Amino acid sequence: MEDLLQVGIITTTHGVRGEVKVFPTTDDPARFKKLKHVILDTGKEKLELEIAGVKFFKNMVILKFRGIDNINDVEKYRKCGLYVTRENAVELEEDEYFIADLIDMEVVTDEDERLGTLVDVMQTGANDVYVVKTESGEELLLPAIHDCIRSVDVKAGQMLVHLLPGLRDINKK
Repeated sequence: MEDLLQVGIITTTHGVRGEVKVFPTTDDPARFKKLKHVILDTGKEKLELEIAGVKFFKNMVILKFRGIDNINDVEKYRKCGLYVTRENAVELEEDEYFIADLIDMEVVTDEDERLGTLVDVMQTGANDVYVVKTESGEELLLPAIHDCIRSVDVKAGQMLVHLLPGLRDINKK
């Protein structure tokens, strides 16, 4: 399990006083209002930054960090990820999971067939779609609905699924 969960990516600076525009990678950008700290991954080190201000503009979040008051101090952080610890992550509802916990999970059918490994989650709006790389190297798309996803065991790293009739045929090219 990942200890850090990504909540955004710094895209560019905003103004000259050290603010940054952040593309949110969380499904609830408003959560930035409640965050006090984030962890900045520079690629070389991880820095804990205190959030001093939050604004919203279109699909972006504009953040101001305490102690960073100059455009030159934040310019080097473009394209860097912002993370929170698991303790500071949002509380999940029943049958909700962090994408980071689902990636690389073994996917098995309710008929004891090993399908493959979950490699991606597509967020479509209506429901997520799980991308499973099969043993033969093909991709199988599974809708993240109760009729298809029977159980998820994050600790064991395994997902039990029911293949709806015709689902394999739809996925064939």
